[in-house]
Amino acid sequence: MVRTGSVAGPTLAVVAREAGVSVPTASKVVNGREDVAPETRRRVTEALDRLGYVRKPRFDSAKSPGMVDLVVHSLESSWSGAVLHGVEEAAHDAGLEVVVSAGLTRTRGGRPERGWLDKLSTRGSAGVLFNLAELTPSQYAWLEQHRIPFVLIDPVLDPPPGVVSVGAANWQGGVTATEHLISLGHERIAVIAGYRRKMCSSARVAGYRSALAAAGIRHRPEYLRYGSFNEVGAHRRMLELLDLPEPPTAVFVCSDKMALGTYRALAERKLTVPDDMSVVGFDDLPEAHWATPALTTIRQPLSEMAATAMRLLVRLMAGERPEGTRTELSTRLVVRESTGKPPGSAQGVEQP
Repeated sequence: MVRTGSVAGPTLAVVAREAGVSVPTASKVVNGREDVAPETRRRVTEALDRLGYVRKPRFDSAKSPGMVDLVVHSLESSWSGAVLHGVEEAAHDAGLEVVVSAGLTRTRGGRPERGWLDKLSTRGSAGVLFNLAELTPSQYAWLEQHRIPFVLIDPVLDPPPGVVSVGAANWQGGVTATEHLISLGHERIAVIAGYRRKMCSSARVAGYRSALAAAGIRHRPEYLRYGSFNEVGAHRRMLELLDLPEPPTAVFVCSDKMALGTYRALAERKLTVPDDMSVVGFDDLPEAHWATPALTTIRQPLSEMAATAMRLLVRLMAGERPEGTRTELSTRLVVRESTGKPPGSAQGVEQP
């Protein structure tokens, strides 16, 4: 019998020889390191299974009975604050501690930086929540290979089959925002979306177009702009819309943060909200209350989304599988002072 210390079965040297790699490389695969080529990882994993190598459990519940990771893009936004509040509340109810990792998704597309999963493997977390993150295929594979439960909160792209995620009813929110403007008499309605490829952004635009079609209003391609979910981008797109031969009388802006950029563009052109331009946002962040005039918006239940994701993660950690992989929470219209009838008609704000 080959002696392997605390691990029964073949040694890593035997596994490495079988896979045609060095012992340090085989060790990296066993310990979940990211810095291994996919083909090399496959060969080592197959050798481990073929030879019956018994790996130590990745997580030791006796050492870390209740710790999960929350990965957020930043803690500087009110969006992240709402998510953190929801996660902490649900984690407290479940008796769990939360480790927050911020600023790890600065790469293009919001992907966690290389090496972060290595740190996760040594920290002993029992599960992970990813907020606004876009994972690579190899990162999904790493999490699945090491049996680490995880849930996505508002994923950037449509997740792979079987991946559990929580989001808002973005399509319905787009419909509701546009229907509100139509009900006030607007027909020249523009939309400033976030990113063309982002799932929530495309769903909101689809809802906008569906509402126009249902009302018999022609969709004008020039009324669709993308503002990259930031104030600067929305400011530029609003100016472009105002420079059209026939500018819109209303605009659905796919985030409250971008709506503030449209306010600034309108102020620069000496136009007022809502007398000259009605504006609807999306999110219902604190900024919507502080804006002047207060912003009509679609409320996205961020804290509830985060709490739901935490509860789903707890179920996954317990070995359960949810009935479905995608959970969508309802959105609703919050009418304030930024919407009214088109210029030249009797003014008035519709009440919900």
